[in-house]
Amino acid sequence: MKYLVAGLGNIGAEYELTRHNIGFLVLDQLADQHKVEFTLQRHAETTDFRFKGKTIHLIKPTTYMNLSGKAVAYWLQELKIPKENLLVIMDDIALPFGSLRLRPKGSSAGHNGLKNIELLLNGQEYARLRFGVGNAFGKGQQADYVLSNFSKDEFKQLPDLMIKANEMVLSFCTQGVERTMSQYND
Repeated sequence: MKYLVAGLGNIGAEYELTRHNIGFLVLDQLADQHKVEFTLQRHAETTDFRFKGKTIHLIKPTTYMNLSGKAVAYWLQELKIPKENLLVIMDDIALPFGSLRLRPKGSSAGHNGLKNIELLLNGQEYARLRFGVGNAFGKGQQADYVLSNFSKDEFKQLPDLMIKANEMVLSFCTQGVERTMSQYND
């Protein structure tokens, strides 16, 4: 059984530790944990590992956030992975910082990466892990906020939160979305 886990973010050093790149950060830690390295492939940096009889493919799209669907659609088709075995990890300003919420489907809630994935996958029927980054920004400052670095206090909390996110990824791949939601959702 194969799974595709797409962590959303933007390529480039200037985005590396921003809130919008939490999907990349979570996958980087997961790859480190399983001692695998990403390589640059078509539309994404990719790697994979085996876990409890499952092959878990990780992708970090190189298409920038707003075109994430291009990489996700390509790798689903290339690897012949059904949509029900797709998990997308991204930042969510509607959730308090550090809140992790897995959903089996849902709207983009204005997230441009999800909008593009929905467009190219023809629907919202794929799992997503929303990583709360808070919403401490003024009117019209959303883009600046998500493209800014985490605060020092948030940065200290990130390692433990990313460990929990990775546990949720592995649980999704081995136990399914419903059991993972009941066990981990805040």
